[in-house]
Amino acid sequence: MGTIISMSTGTGSERGGSAALTIGIDVGGTSIRASVVDSAGEVLDSLQSPTPASAKALENGLDRAVRELSARHEVAAVGLAVAGFITPDRTTVRFAPHLPWVGAPVGRDLGQRLGLPVILEHDVNAAAWAEHRFGAAAGGRNVVMLAIGTGIGAALLADGRLYRGSHGVAPELGHIQVVPDGRPCACGKHGCWERYCSGTALVDTAIELLAADPATSTVLAREVAVDPGVLTGRRIAGAAQDGDPLALETMREFARWLGVGLALIGDVYDPDLVVIAGGVASSSPLFIDEAREHYAALTTGAGHRPLARIRPTQLGEAAGMIGAAELARAVLPDRVG
Repeated sequence: MGTIISMSTGTGSERGGSAALTIGIDVGGTSIRASVVDSAGEVLDSLQSPTPASAKALENGLDRAVRELSARHEVAAVGLAVAGFITPDRTTVRFAPHLPWVGAPVGRDLGQRLGLPVILEHDVNAAAWAEHRFGAAAGGRNVVMLAIGTGIGAALLADGRLYRGSHGVAPELGHIQVVPDGRPCACGKHGCWERYCSGTALVDTAIELLAADPATSTVLAREVAVDPGVLTGRRIAGAAQDGDPLALETMREFARWLGVGLALIGDVYDPDLVVIAGGVASSSPLFIDEAREHYAALTTGAGHRPLARIRPTQLGEAAGMIGAAELARAVLPDRVG
């Protein structure tokens, strides 16, 4: 599994009281991050390790992580936050593009190995549940979370309950087509929303702007001319903060497409709250106000209906682990409420 990095911040008896402790694990394509979480959503202990390449090694790594944390804390259940399609009973990974699982009954197999209840959840669903219980979505009734990074992950809470659809794969908002015959998407379609509103899309937009005006001379444009590899979403956001005109125009396009998508979401779901998470959330001051303006102007019935509040994530990268742990706690037989 590789080296495990442990980060203990206390014991269950010190922070968790008599309430059951659970483990939440964010199973990412690069790393496994596992945390012991109490019933107040506080992270008591954590560890991290590289994600193994094979299914067997990955399951062995998860087993090892749980056993290491269980040796320090009495835990009652485990939740896995997975970027992939999960069956409605939350026991099996149908498909995960960055993990070696296809039709894998991970929850059943890992539960048998550990002797603990193990549930699976889509990673953005888990993060949304954490924000609903303990963070930016607290008090929201109909909530959409958008995790905007390489692409767009999404989650929906309807009347305070996670909506997973009939087959456990809803909502795939990032693959709503916004531009017919637009930019190609890894999903096989063209013109998906995430191809215009994501960290990857920032790079594509900047390239298109440079192609349309090759004479553009800004700090960012000159850097790209020397080394095209410098053009990343993070660098564009940094250049925009510094006032670079090319980067600012790229962020304006991003804000416009975010507003387009928010208007579509508003017409379909009519949420009272949208939480923005993912890699671009830290740059939200660069685009959120302009995105709100586009959203307000494009929503059907504009000016005659309430609009959703838009907030950045409060729990950040820990949300998936906290949410998975809380969802695992909900399956315990002595759960109250």
